[in-house]
Amino acid sequence: MQRFVSLLLKVWRAACQHIEIGESTSGIAPLLRKHLPVDLVLVRRIDLEKSCLDTVGAGTSSSELQPTQKRSNLDPEDLERLLAWCQRGEVLRLPRDEGPIPHELILPEGVDGETLVGPLRGQDGPSGLLLLIAGSPSSFSEPHEEVTKALVEPFSVALENDRQLRAMRTHQEAAEADRYSLLTKLGRQEISEAIVGAESGLRTVMERVQLVARSDVPVLIFGETGSGKEVIARAVHARSGRESGPFLRVNCGAIPPELIDSELFGHDRGSFTGAVAMRKGWFERADGGTLFLDEVGELPLAAQVRLLRILQDGTFERVGGQRQLVVDVRVVAATNRDLQAMVADGRFRDDLWYRLAVFPIQLPSLRDRPEDMPALATHFALRAAKRFGLPVLVPSPDDMNLLLAYDWPGNIRELAAVIDRAAILGDGKRLEFAAALGSGCSPRPSAKNGVRATSGTLGTPEKFPTLDAMVSEHIGAALRTTSGRVEGPHGAAAMLGINPHTLRARMRKLRIDWTEYRQTGQK
Repeated sequence: MQRFVSLLLKVWRAACQHIEIGESTSGIAPLLRKHLPVDLVLVRRIDLEKSCLDTVGAGTSSSELQPTQKRSNLDPEDLERLLAWCQRGEVLRLPRDEGPIPHELILPEGVDGETLVGPLRGQDGPSGLLLLIAGSPSSFSEPHEEVTKALVEPFSVALENDRQLRAMRTHQEAAEADRYSLLTKLGRQEISEAIVGAESGLRTVMERVQLVARSDVPVLIFGETGSGKEVIARAVHARSGRESGPFLRVNCGAIPPELIDSELFGHDRGSFTGAVAMRKGWFERADGGTLFLDEVGELPLAAQVRLLRILQDGTFERVGGQRQLVVDVRVVAATNRDLQAMVADGRFRDDLWYRLAVFPIQLPSLRDRPEDMPALATHFALRAAKRFGLPVLVPSPDDMNLLLAYDWPGNIRELAAVIDRAAILGDGKRLEFAAALGSGCSPRPSAKNGVRATSGTLGTPEKFPTLDAMVSEHIGAALRTTSGRVEGPHGAAAMLGINPHTLRARMRKLRIDWTEYRQTGQK
């Protein structure tokens, strides 16, 4: 009995050592021959789609099986009886026992001898058969049947590993075929990781990125919401000498004012209630790399003072700390606000403005780079197909006309969302851009069409609205539509095409209470 326990351990080790069932069977067969009167070890897979038994693993002391011996076709009744027997988990000794199907179908053509047959099971039910075939004139005894029962589990695991490997290869081949098809449609040989539009609509931007990347001066990126400011910041980092260092992004508008110092510069243990341990801030974590300060215009004045200091000499103190720390961080900042106007209004420090705007980069909006629309739409269509497991589809000329006619207030981010929506609505048959650009996604009026009055006399010359009033009204309209929901695919942030954290920060600034809209929507 002890020798059979040792054998089983060796079989498990061999079964887990290989992924392909053929390798597993070849490695296990010599182990079995040392303890059992076995001449041939076979694993036959049950193929439900083709209604047959395929020989997928063979360990033999003589010759390998010929191709004609590897498959046995089953009629529906035989297949049903075989699956029922596998469910019972019995081990048969052929030809002594009566099998669920004729012996000549269980055994490959030309293979004979006393045989022990055990059913193999996978995650989805019966998966195959284990056949131990004795060499003439050898025969099996009852202990050998017990050993066969114990061998069923490791062989089942080995066959399931093989099935998953084949499934992965099938998915990989399908993905490669879709990729090749798309590249053929695009007239390209390879998909590059380059920024889409770098050679056309973003040519000037990328030239400035290339110029500034080699230095360590701060960079300030201007651009509308969703225009790709983080992508350009990453491009600066990737082309710099800090490429191997960290790249960290901080949304300044999403940090509550009372936590800004702690988030940016860290805090020492006991510095305030709840500070149970020392915590490194974003600057310390970005040491040796690049820190991307998104929505830098949202920083309060007090935080701007401390940011100016670290930009000047690289020193700072943690909240509650007594020791000056030094970091080597390249700062790339971004904003969609008019910082010069904020400087004039006293809402942004002029010394910080001069320190950040050493090398400004103006990022064009999507409506200003229509030549990039085909490449961008195709890029996001490919991404949507991969994300949702759909066939690869590219926008048609009619689709392009719809996309080019739209105003794109949310820029690249909104385009990606629209294409995702079009792919889902089309369900793999087409890209439903007309529906995706329908309700809730109609173009906003441009400046040349004048200001639209939103309520009462808001748009009249006598009471021309402030920008904050217009923004507040627009956010309120979105919240009314979503019944106060901010995040999620049906939230106000998605409708407005901005990050939920950015939206919450603006709501705090404009004193907009989402609960009022939730109550309104539920009445």
